Amino acid sequence: MPRPQTPRFACVDMLRGLAMLWMTLFHFCFDLQYFGYLQTNFYNNPVWTLQRSAIVSLFVFCAGLGQAIAWQQGQDWPRFWRRWRQIAGAAVLVSAGSYLVFPHSFIYFGILHGMAAMLILARAAAHGRRWLWPLGALALCTPWLAPALHQVWAGAELLNTPALNWIGLISRKPVTEDYAPLLPWIGVMFWGLASGQWLLQRQPQALARWGSARPAGWPGQARAALAWMGRHSLGYYLLHQPLLLGTLALLSMGR
Repeated sequence: MPRPQTPRFACVDMLRGLAMLWMTLFHFCFDLQYFGYLQTNFYNNPVWTLQRSAIVSLFVFCAGLGQAIAWQQGQDWPRFWRRWRQIAGAAVLVSAGSYLVFPHSFIYFGILHGMAAMLILARAAAHGRRWLWPLGALALCTPWLAPALHQVWAGAELLNTPALNWIGLISRKPVTEDYAPLLPWIGVMFWGLASGQWLLQRQPQALARWGSARPAGWPGQARAALAWMGRHSLGYYLLHQPLLLGTLALLSMGR
C-alpha cells in the first residue's frame, strides 16, 4: 500500500530554497575565483566567511524545522532512515567528487556529512523539548570554549586530528573545502527543531498561512521557484556545483 502523503509547508520549502539560491551564488563566486576570474580570499575574508556561516545556519535551521514537522506528522523510523541513507550516500559522493578536484583539501566532513550525524541526534532529542534551547545555546558557545579546553588539557590535541575533528572541539581549522562539525552546528539544528515544535504547538496556523498565498506575476513565480528548490534540495545540491564548474571549465578553455 502506498504511504499516505503528508502535507508540506510552503514557507519551510521557500526558506530552504532561499538558502540554496544563496549557496549557488556563493559557489559561483568561489568558482570564478578558482578559475582566475575573481581575485579574493574565500578562506579569510569576512565578506565570504560570514556569508558561508549564514548560509549553513539557514540550511541547518531549516533541517531542524523539517524534523519538527516530521515528528509532529508521525514520521516513523523506517521512513526516517530511508531519507537518511539518501543524505549519507550524497555525502559519500561529495567526498569522492571533491577528492578528484581538491585531492589535498577534499571534503571529508562537510555540510551533508554533518547533516547526517545531526539528524540522528535531533531525532533522538525531539522528545526533550524543554532542553533543546539550552543545549543549543551550549553547542553554539563551543567555538569560544574549545580554545580554553586546549589551553588547560594537552590531550585535547587529539581533537584536532581527522579522526576526531568532526566533533568540532578544535583549536585550528582543518584543511578542507567544506567543514561542518557537530559543534556548533547541532545547536542551530536544535534551535530549528525547538522553533518548529513551538510554532506547531502554539501557532500552527502561522506555518500553514505564511507562504500559502500565491500572488500573481513575478513575485508568485519567484516564490514557486524557491519552494521547488526547497523540495528538491538534495538533488539540487549534488548537481549545481558540477554544472557550474563544468560550464566555467569550458569557458576557460577558450581563454
